[in-house]
Amino acid sequence: MIKLDLRGLSCPEPLIKTKRALKESSEVEVIVDTRVAVENITRFSDAIGATIKVENGDEEWTLRVKK
Repeated sequence: MIKLDLRGLSCPEPLIKTKRALKESSEVEVIVDTRVAVENITRFSDAIGATIKVENGDEEWTLRVKK
């Protein structure tokens, strides 16, 4: 599993980095700090048929994407 801390990055960079990581691994854990990043990564995961689990923290989200 690849773990990415993408807090502080503007879209579409979190999505691009998540896509790249999924080319290298079938499971990626991503930490983001914007709702837009959560929505974009969730839409992408749905489009490729991956499962996604979203955990909401105080000011950040942890997404676990598995294809």
